[in-house]
Amino acid sequence: MIHVEQIWLAVEPMDMRAGPDTALARVVKDFGAARPHHAYVFANKRANRLKILVHDGLGVWLAARRLNQGRFVWPRAGQIHIELTDEQLQALVIGLPWHRIGEAGIIDVI
Repeated sequence: MIHVEQIWLAVEPMDMRAGPDTALARVVKDFGAARPHHAYVFANKRANRLKILVHDGLGVWLAARRLNQGRFVWPRAGQIHIELTDEQLQALVIGLPWHRIGEAGIIDVI
């Protein structure tokens, strides 16, 4: 239903009371623009809630997810945003260590 070509993770926390307009303003501030077929992932300060804003080419979708126990694996401040793969996003939304999936998970030294 929604085609997403790139997924971006915003490192800085966002207030989870934010609606679509506030989230869209944050995307424009942090990423310069909301590009069609891109998804933007935000978490709150405690990293137990996520919001994902998707621009489908015609408008925006805003989805929320909350963990009842534990936290999402979230990077520390330093970078403004990080590009994720589909596999990393799938791991992130269920609370797994997404940063170890893909190229970062390769073991090349024993």
